Amino acid sequence: MSLTPFGFGSRRGRIFDPFSLDAWDPFQGFPFHTSLSFPPAAVPGEASAFAAARVDWKETPEAHVFKADLPGLRKEEVKVEVEDGGVLQISGERSREHEKTDTWHRVERSSGKFLRRFRLPENAKVEQVKAAIENGVLTVTVPKEEVKKPDVKSIDISG
Repeated sequence: MSLTPFGFGSRRGRIFDPFSLDAWDPFQGFPFHTSLSFPPAAVPGEASAFAAARVDWKETPEAHVFKADLPGLRKEEVKVEVEDGGVLQISGERSREHEKTDTWHRVERSSGKFLRRFRLPENAKVEQVKAAIENGVLTVTVPKEEVKKPDVKSIDISG
């Protein structure tokens, strides 16, 4: 008895791969995109998971720190911008390796464009944003304005 559902998997093997992009997409070809349907790929079967770059945002007492996983990208392929109104935009593109003379058996490494936008809080110093990329992790640091502590005057209590 086989545990492989009928109609799934390749003809060469009988192993069911739930993460395979070989499965039939019922929404393929429709002019809209749902959470079940990735944007159309330039090449059929191309992985497009890169479109949603994962970003962490933490706040420290001194700054807002954004960390994005961008494995395999060089700094020339990534763009960090701050728009008017305090919107941080991180974008980039990983081009696909494509050799006409080679025979590709499987393409799982994702490629394509990505774009992430974050509205920064009012205390962000947008003119002092710094960015660095190391070991495939982009770190964007947005310093915060110091919160001015109110002057407190002690009052002696008589009596």
